[in-house]
Amino acid sequence: MKNRLKLLEIDPLLTPFEGDIRLRDERYRGVKKQLLGGRGTLSDFANGSLYYGFHPSEDGWVYREWAPHAEAVHLFGDFNGWDRESHPCRKLENGNWELRVKGPIPHQSEVKVQITADGTFFDRIPLYARRAVQDPLTFGFNGQIWWPDKPFVWTDGDFVRHRDTPPLIYECHVGMAGEEPKVSSFREFTETVLPRVRRLGYNTVQLMAVMEHPYYASFGYQISNFFAVSSRLGTPEDLKELINTAHGMGIAVFLDLVHSHAAKNTAEGIAAFDGTEYQFFHAGPQGDHPAWNTKLFDYGKPQVLHFLLSNLKYWLTEYHFDGFRFDGVTSMLYHDHGLGESFDSYQKYFSMNTDVEAVTYLQLANDLIREVSPNAVTIAEDMSGMPGMCVPIADGGIGFDYRLSMGVPDFWIKTLKSQRDEDWDLGKMWFELTTRRPQEKNIGYCESHDQAMVGDKTLIFWLADAEMYWHMDLNSHSDVIERAVALHKMIRLVTFSLAGEGYLNFMGNEFGHPEWIDMPREGNGNSYQYARRQWSLADSPFLRYQHLQAFDMAMIDLQNSGNLLGAPSNLQKLSHNRKLLVYRRGDYLFALNFHPVNDCKTKLPPPEKGRVWLPVLHTAETRFGGWMESGDIPPAGPDPLFLPRRSGVVYKLS
Repeated sequence: MKNRLKLLEIDPLLTPFEGDIRLRDERYRGVKKQLLGGRGTLSDFANGSLYYGFHPSEDGWVYREWAPHAEAVHLFGDFNGWDRESHPCRKLENGNWELRVKGPIPHQSEVKVQITADGTFFDRIPLYARRAVQDPLTFGFNGQIWWPDKPFVWTDGDFVRHRDTPPLIYECHVGMAGEEPKVSSFREFTETVLPRVRRLGYNTVQLMAVMEHPYYASFGYQISNFFAVSSRLGTPEDLKELINTAHGMGIAVFLDLVHSHAAKNTAEGIAAFDGTEYQFFHAGPQGDHPAWNTKLFDYGKPQVLHFLLSNLKYWLTEYHFDGFRFDGVTSMLYHDHGLGESFDSYQKYFSMNTDVEAVTYLQLANDLIREVSPNAVTIAEDMSGMPGMCVPIADGGIGFDYRLSMGVPDFWIKTLKSQRDEDWDLGKMWFELTTRRPQEKNIGYCESHDQAMVGDKTLIFWLADAEMYWHMDLNSHSDVIERAVALHKMIRLVTFSLAGEGYLNFMGNEFGHPEWIDMPREGNGNSYQYARRQWSLADSPFLRYQHLQAFDMAMIDLQNSGNLLGAPSNLQKLSHNRKLLVYRRGDYLFALNFHPVNDCKTKLPPPEKGRVWLPVLHTAETRFGGWMESGDIPPAGPDPLFLPRRSGVVYKLS
């Protein structure tokens, strides 16, 4: 008799689908055995970057490429005067090609590879190129040999990011992290933003748009060169210095990883590299994403698995990343990519619509990451709620550590768009913030970059709109701004404390960064006006942005000083009529009055014997409603707690 899978014990409603879950597990083990051939580990298998691409040899260089459909392969570049014929590659087995070059190819030499297939030839960038640079005149990209004489010296050997530490994630786009209207660099980020992140209290930076992408306005989600650092932002050494510096500050660095799709570009990317559409991707319509206009990987091909798994190991070992946020997991899991699907029954997770090859890849990816870097963290961007996503593979799961609580920011945006404060349903709020799969950890967040993209508004802009342009100074009075500031704090606090076992914030949103994000593109005259961060707003002593930032710092300190997110939550009292929400999580007690008009009084649950509830955080400013400073609030006793409208207080057991 087979052992009962732990996933079925965690969620007994999955019992009718035990066969599907066991097939998922058997397929994973079968594919892993096939890839390894009974020898070695996944880490040994995922060494594509050590074989392919450019590598020094005893008397020069060796270059290898995978192009199974090619009839001939030639390397050319400035090292040979761009001669297309002088350096032909030799065909090896399994679609591989090799060229041995005697003598030096200088560091930073620009190169391309000419592929001949089906009687014609075309130019490509080497698949494993570590860098690609854009010609300022033609705007085309070339590969670039990147092998400095002096390797980067890491000094982060003492840094360890423990997997059981709840991540407080500061999501960042380096290019738009400066205040000037331009593309900012890794170096500028290291010098100006990392110290800010440390001061705010976040323990993790999550970097977007790191891999090379020709179209800047894609926000880094249309990757062309999977082993190359975005040349717009700086050099590979600049990125290494950023990560090394972050580790010195005690800050982990996650990579926003895009293995769900790839750019359609052929001259710059991996699409049709050897002249076929099926080298990396599905052939025909199955290989095209209907909403993103991108190419879709064929996860059933061992060579594709080798490429993607090697890519994961490369970013972990070459750049010392501490984990990955996997983008577009829902799109990977289903043949229809989850577009327009509600996922309102378990049958929708286990059907012919499920892409079992993609599920197997995600399991292999998590398995490999644990082998290479046992403390690395993986986060799934999955809105479908696939069961077992964050359950260990051995227990019947897919192996991620966390999933993003993607329904929460959607809930807040819909609420602010469609409802008055008076109509807020705290019961629905509680449900949306606390409902998740049992024993699976989530990253809670109010808004990421998605909610700030052009066409939508940030939370603060939905709350305040144009009033932000005129009444955010301390000497100005506006009921709209007072409401916006109060609710911005309360929304963040209730989400932080209830929506997950980790927390994410997009850079600048902690202080209510105004306006949206709009990357330079033809439709806006290639302007950088909205592709930057106005840090000076938060730093000004004359503006209210400072209060939002100070509150965020105090909120983050709840975790740093007391492990709030590692504790279970438990609802103590809920009143729909009075808009009052009181709940406990671990040693913390939260009392929030969401009423737009009325103050209220409420009795708090008695503390444990010999202990008292001490106030540690409040949401209201002294100038708004006569609220006291936290140091002036007495410990909670037998008398009812007074809560002004749109305010809250957090207590901690002494």
